[in-house]
Amino acid sequence: MAGADVESDVGPQGAAADPHGRAAQRDDGRGGAGGVRSGVLAGDGAGQFVAILGPNGVGKSTLLKVLLGVLPPASGEVRVLGTAPGRAGQRVGYLPQRRSFDPSLRMRGLDIVRLGWDGDRWGLPLPWSAGRRDAGRRIAEVVELVGASGYAHRPIGRLSGGEQQRLLIAQALVRRPELLLLDEPLDSLDLPNQAAVAALVGRICREEGVTVMMVAHDVNPILSRLDRVVYLAEGGAVTGPPERVITAETLSRLYGTPIEVLRTSDGRLVVVGQPEAPARHTDRHTAGGRP
Repeated sequence: MAGADVESDVGPQGAAADPHGRAAQRDDGRGGAGGVRSGVLAGDGAGQFVAILGPNGVGKSTLLKVLLGVLPPASGEVRVLGTAPGRAGQRVGYLPQRRSFDPSLRMRGLDIVRLGWDGDRWGLPLPWSAGRRDAGRRIAEVVELVGASGYAHRPIGRLSGGEQQRLLIAQALVRRPELLLLDEPLDSLDLPNQAAVAALVGRICREEGVTVMMVAHDVNPILSRLDRVVYLAEGGAVTGPPERVITAETLSRLYGTPIEVLRTSDGRLVVVGQPEAPARHTDRHTAGGRP
């Protein structure tokens, strides 16, 4: 299984069940990462594109941190690629929430990508070593994959938000992960760049066989490319194909209040009546982050 399996000892009461998706219960939140849902299974096969959706403060980014081993689960067991969180090493790639680069930063886009290859190692590689040649080939390969060859030699601070995001995705891919975790990669991008990055991620799934789990606020830019969604709310979680999860019936049950799901003439989904939870995480409000 190329993905993440979250199992818990929480009982069946309060389960948010869907006849075509998988049910999940809400943990009690005592100790560890409170609010992360149990019984959520995502990424059953290699090359799947999975979106983690839900209102602010419900635990989407927290779920990624549990999968990375940064936070412990409140209860039960989490397995990532068949092992404990944090033990899969370079088999898991991660792109955190967007950070802005200082326009005066002279580091090239290629240098940013290379940090994903050997940024955790001490010292400098010997210029004639096989490892350095391998790194150069892989970096060039992944930069081409994300379509950044034309500007990767430019200073990262002078690139647009969409160009920076492509290079950061390349950084997360450079060690050939089996599972790629993306935390709101479309945040702060304009609509054309959202569409371009969504298309890129979909192509990475298909061509590289990488399972992607993406946290997103708006499902529409990625909807046509998704294999599965994990929808979190205060009443639990539901996972399954988008057309079976993002429905008025399922979301009304999940939120415990009437929800309408409308489809526009161009195929976009609009969720109406969704109560927005107050934001409780601070990731994108830390120093250097974007509002």
